[in-house]
Amino acid sequence: MCCSTKCWLIVGSVIGGLLAILGGILFPVGDMIINKEISTEAVIEEGTIAYENWIEAGSPVYRHFWIYHVTNPDEIINGGKPILQQKGPYTYRVRYLPKENITQLENNTVSYWQPNGAIFQREGSYGPEEDTYTVLNLAVAAAPAMFPALQGLLNAIIKSSNSSLFQVRSVKELLWGYRDPFLEKIPIDSIDKTTGLFYPNNGTADGIYHVYNGKGDISKVAIIDRYKEAKALPYWNDDFCDMINGTDAASFPPSVKKDKRLYFFSSEICRSIYGIFEKEYMVKGIKLYRFVVTEDAMASPTKNPDNHCFCKDFQLSRNCTAAGVLDLRSCQGGKPIFLSLPHFLYASDYLLDSVSGLKPNKEEHETYIDVEPITGFTMHFAKRLQVNVMIQPTDKIEVMSKLQSELVFPVAWLNETALIGDDSANMFKSKVTTPMKVVEILRIVLLCVGSVVFLACSITLCVRGSKKQR
Repeated sequence: MCCSTKCWLIVGSVIGGLLAILGGILFPVGDMIINKEISTEAVIEEGTIAYENWIEAGSPVYRHFWIYHVTNPDEIINGGKPILQQKGPYTYRVRYLPKENITQLENNTVSYWQPNGAIFQREGSYGPEEDTYTVLNLAVAAAPAMFPALQGLLNAIIKSSNSSLFQVRSVKELLWGYRDPFLEKIPIDSIDKTTGLFYPNNGTADGIYHVYNGKGDISKVAIIDRYKEAKALPYWNDDFCDMINGTDAASFPPSVKKDKRLYFFSSEICRSIYGIFEKEYMVKGIKLYRFVVTEDAMASPTKNPDNHCFCKDFQLSRNCTAAGVLDLRSCQGGKPIFLSLPHFLYASDYLLDSVSGLKPNKEEHETYIDVEPITGFTMHFAKRLQVNVMIQPTDKIEVMSKLQSELVFPVAWLNETALIGDDSANMFKSKVTTPMKVVEILRIVLLCVGSVVFLACSITLCVRGSKKQR
């Protein structure tokens, strides 16, 4: 009996030790297996999870628009301060069209076009898109900057077309385009007579993009190699500001780190920008890292020297000390379009003080991206932008001769957002999260159980041996 017990204790010690060793081995080996599987599924090619979510948004993407209704147009023309009322949201579904002309290339990149489209969603909107508001006249406001040598002629055309600095337009017209009576009378055939904040949209496509597919180097997956067949942008006349950094924000390379900036490129803002880690939290059982576009990203060059090349006009930007707005004239064909965060969040005080009715709020107006850190997949995001038009006093155009000063005039702001759906979340957890948890639990159980069995049997053997010697 004694021998038999001793044998069982020895067997128990050996088995416990082996289980503990197996559990220990599973820590590095399990990570290797998981990383290999993630590296396989993160590659942009047919049959992978990444490809399914890359070619077409896995969850509905919506753009909510708020229009700035001008309550005192006549006062503004006569030198008064603009008083604005935010109206909205007006909601459209976007990014519902799959990428087009997808071509896998020999240098481990894939090229594609991103088609544009917008479908109005009456449910979730403040009213129908036929709602009308008094808004800035886009064509008249932009004309002096577009045709600086023809201001006398422009003044005559504004009068003959019964136009003014402000007009009543529907939401649909303002956003997606309308035939403008002022533009109709300009005797230049090459000028498009239709204008709108996001005209043209339907039937157009953004690109061509070339992004790395992740083959051979998963750390580069989804990173943009070229945009419109160029390695750099043509807008800023500076190697740093013209760099195309990061991805298109739909996904990022695996193993996202909290202490690293998350770079992404947006053709709408004509530049690359970055997010800084803010917090870690759970959505539908999935751990996410939130990266936010901070004040520094759009700060003045005096505060953030990296932004020096985004300052294009010393006079308009107050000797490059103005913060919070991005001058897009160089990538908008000379149109005086200036982008900011909604309600001039993080912008210089003088911009906010120049109009009434704006109340910047970090929670409602900041831009952020929520990324699953292991795979790099974007699960939730909110891209928030405000479209402004620069208008300046000019003696040669009557409706602009009495303006109080130059104005970065807010026209509308948008929130493009999406959240991973329940079906997509469940699929992700079944293919990624659950297997990882199983491996993690298994190795902990093996290590703990094996260690306990090994120690218990070993200690018992030692105690029995001591008693026998005594």
